[in-house]
Amino acid sequence: MSVLARWCHRHRVVTVLLWLGLLLGLGAVSGSLGTAYSNSLTLPATDSSKALDLLKSSMPAAAGDSDTVVWHSTAGPVTDPAVKERMTQTLDAIAHSPGVSSVTSPYGPHGAAQISKDGSTAYASVAFTQDAQHVAAGDVDKVVKLAEQARGSSLDVQLGGQAIANSERHMGGTSELVGVVAALVILLLIFRSVWAAVLPILTGVAGVGAGVLSIGLLSHGISLADTAPTLAMLVGLGVGIDYALFVVNRHRKGLMAGLSVEESVVRALNTSGRAVVFAGLTVVVALLGMLVLGIGFLNGMAIGAAVTVALTVLAAVTLLPALLGLLKHRVLSRRQRAELAGRRPRAAARGDFFTRWAQRLEAKPLGKAVVALALIAAVAAPVASLRLGTSDAGNNPRTSTTRQAYDLLAEGFGPGSNGPLLLVAQTGADQAQDKAALDHLVTELRSTPGVARVAEMPAQPGQPVIPVTVVPTTSPQSAQTSALIDHLRHDVIPQAEQGTGLKVLVGGTTAISADFAQVLTSKLPLFVGIIVGLGCLLMMIAFRSLLVPLLGAVMNLLTMGTAFGVIVAVFQWGWGSEALGAGAAGPVEAFAPTMIIAILFGLSMDYQVFLISRMHEEWHRTGDNHRSVRVGHGETGLVITAAAVIMGSVFASFVFGGQRMIAEFGLGLAVAVLVDVLLVRLVLVPALMHRFGRANWWLPGWLDRLLPHVSVEGEPDPVDEEQPDRELAAVR
Repeated sequence: MSVLARWCHRHRVVTVLLWLGLLLGLGAVSGSLGTAYSNSLTLPATDSSKALDLLKSSMPAAAGDSDTVVWHSTAGPVTDPAVKERMTQTLDAIAHSPGVSSVTSPYGPHGAAQISKDGSTAYASVAFTQDAQHVAAGDVDKVVKLAEQARGSSLDVQLGGQAIANSERHMGGTSELVGVVAALVILLLIFRSVWAAVLPILTGVAGVGAGVLSIGLLSHGISLADTAPTLAMLVGLGVGIDYALFVVNRHRKGLMAGLSVEESVVRALNTSGRAVVFAGLTVVVALLGMLVLGIGFLNGMAIGAAVTVALTVLAAVTLLPALLGLLKHRVLSRRQRAELAGRRPRAAARGDFFTRWAQRLEAKPLGKAVVALALIAAVAAPVASLRLGTSDAGNNPRTSTTRQAYDLLAEGFGPGSNGPLLLVAQTGADQAQDKAALDHLVTELRSTPGVARVAEMPAQPGQPVIPVTVVPTTSPQSAQTSALIDHLRHDVIPQAEQGTGLKVLVGGTTAISADFAQVLTSKLPLFVGIIVGLGCLLMMIAFRSLLVPLLGAVMNLLTMGTAFGVIVAVFQWGWGSEALGAGAAGPVEAFAPTMIIAILFGLSMDYQVFLISRMHEEWHRTGDNHRSVRVGHGETGLVITAAAVIMGSVFASFVFGGQRMIAEFGLGLAVAVLVDVLLVRLVLVPALMHRFGRANWWLPGWLDRLLPHVSVEGEPDPVDEEQPDRELAAVR
């Protein structure tokens, strides 16, 4: 690390130009090739995916995305001649639009079912030639504009469907800038130097910028959702700014100790830089742990976020030393520069709040630990009612056209009309027998509890694949709808198939979402076990301890509980979700636990590394456990608290971006990071380590010989380690 730091410092202009070249090069290539994001949730081994594949192969026209145009008249029935003429012209124009294969109008010979019983609401089905992920954005926009032109003072026209929802989603925005500005303000309060405050921002943005551009290029080779760059930005900005903060803090400390700029940079990279690399490695390992799930959708998001984190670490250990070399002593405040020049006396070292808190905690650790644990339990309590699923248009903001179309359909035709199930039946050699069995199944479905209506799509004579639409009585995200899917698959359909060659698969968007949630839930214990095991192994290697890694793993699980607790309260129970622009109450996104566990486990390990590394350094120096815990706790308290507040601010800024999934990530991670530092790392961990005594640093001899030796702390600082970090303690 010292060799890299020295080279980047001595060739600082070259290093900065290399980073500029990297960003410009990635930007040029990305601008030329564009992106190829895909939001497909298909899982090859599930019924719903098999149904979709069967439709694509046998009836390509039926496999395209089906969206809806819904209209509601307040001045009379929708069959009124003026309304009918206006909407017929609109639907004809939509039918002849590019990318549209057909439009099924309620004014057609078989359209009576598309008009509500009170006659005030009607809908038309718009079938695109491609699925929602491949419909051209311009084709969707054309349909939206044509439908909007039909609106009048007494005629409300809205649109729903996945392709329409994709056109509503706006990536990026100003919300991230709020987080960056908040981080800048916090850094200014800590460092009292504009340049020292700006450096972590510049470094973090450079790493994230390279990461997001790289993700766009990766989308051509692997399946990546269009939310992948936003998620990578959320994680990358938080860790990138924090990593640079630790290095800048150590560098300023070295300058105040009298080191030259070059030696201070080298020492900062050889101490905090090592911890940054190790911490970044834990985040990357946790993210890549999702690969064991074998789900392409999540694999892409994990790889994208991991690449971004890796690039922020690279920026912290290459670009940052170069910038520190260019700025020299300007990273210090004016008062600090005056002290170095001898123009004013140095401030006397004094214990700051965190030093005094560390002393109080050492005196009475148990009581404070109980209070912290009670607070964590209170925040995490709602997790007991966690229900996974996939939000639908009913969770969209009230102002969106998809939400308004959803509400109109639910009011006029029942909530299940927003997410009908699509049964795909395939007949065997004896088509007559199998068709009779299918007709019997349709009859049984009409009397099945939870089914509102059934419609068998017309098929050509001899056609082996026949779609059947089943409309539930409950909404797509309802637990009753998921139960209906299971009942159809395990009870109703097998009875109809028995003794025939008929095969019926339950598909459709609602079934795909239910299957996705079920598959992820079943694989979650394996995933948690793998990342916890890998995290413990890395901590054992770093700190030569058996107890410290296990303590860190348990504390991380507590932190995860707080993340899911607040997510359930806000998004599942609806405590403020509408105010956040995240729509109405609904289930937690199925893949949210997997992503949040991976991200949070890595970030929590980061704080554990920075806290324990200072304790471990003091333990090696003195062999006194109580002193080691007290000194490490007191000296790192302010910097990791500042880092947590910065990261929490960045995460919280993504809550207001208008995307429910990203809002869940942002709020859960923001609360969890603050709880993790303020209650777990600054109370529970040191309190328990005081109680455990010398056992904290015990490792069986055979395991010590087996594990490789890696130094996270590097060389100790050439300062009096008994004193608190005066630079951060004295806010000038």
